[in-house]
Formats: sequence, C-alpha cells, structure tokens
Amino acid sequence: MARQKATPIPVEGSPEASQLKIMLRMADDYASDAKHFMENGDYVRAFGAINYAHAWIDAGVKLRLLDGHGDDVLFTLP
Repeated sequence: MARQKATPIPVEGSPEASQLKIMLRMADDYASDAKHFMENGDYVRAFGAINYAHAWIDAGVKLRLLDGHGDDVLFTLP
C-alpha cells in the first residue's frame, strides 16, 4: 500500500531520481523477500522483511524524494 501511495518527487534524470531509484529497488527487494518467506511459512522473517521494505519507502518520504500525500498514519512526514 505504501509503495503505491508514495509518488516520486525528483525530476527524471536528476541525481535525486537516481537516489530514489536505489531506495525503491531496496524496498521492492525486501517486499519480494517477505513474499518468499511467507510462502515458505517463515512468518518472523517475512514480518521483518516487510518492515524493512516499508522503512525504505518511509525514508524516501522523510527525505522528500517521495510524496506521501499528507498521510501521517502511513508515513513519517517531513
């Protein structure tokens, strides 16, 4: 849900957009790991991985690389 709600702020091709791309890749990788762990019944690791995924997205909002659209429940707003 956080991944779909938060939208990019930086202009494509800017250094900030490159940084955001790295952060979102990390979020996506952790979300993928969480899915893998869930499918294998490893709920503790799945929980940890999905929290890391959300943390990367939340950091993007906090650093103003992503727009959290004022959602102070889902994100730690700047």
